[in-house]
Amino acid sequence: MNYIVRAFYNWYRNAMKRPQYRRLIILGTLIYLLSPVDISPDLIPILGWIDDGLLIFLLVSELSSLFWKYSQKRHNDRTVDDNSSYATTIDVEVIQ
Repeated sequence: MNYIVRAFYNWYRNAMKRPQYRRLIILGTLIYLLSPVDISPDLIPILGWIDDGLLIFLLVSELSSLFWKYSQKRHNDRTVDDNSSYATTIDVEVIQ
């Protein structure tokens, strides 16, 4: 059972890293969470909520990770553009 969960988790993370699959995975996850069809029905008190909770956790963690990477990249691009006019070259002579 642990192998199945780890395999699904690795597949989900690898799919989210590829831009061509990212939107499809996010859309599919949202459709699954909103649809009445489930792997385990929500009428079963605990087991029915585990799959939904797991998918919500994966979706939120991946979206926050993507947002964090995007904001860091945007901040780094802005910092490089702002400091480009102040770049100076320093000549160093080596004494042996």
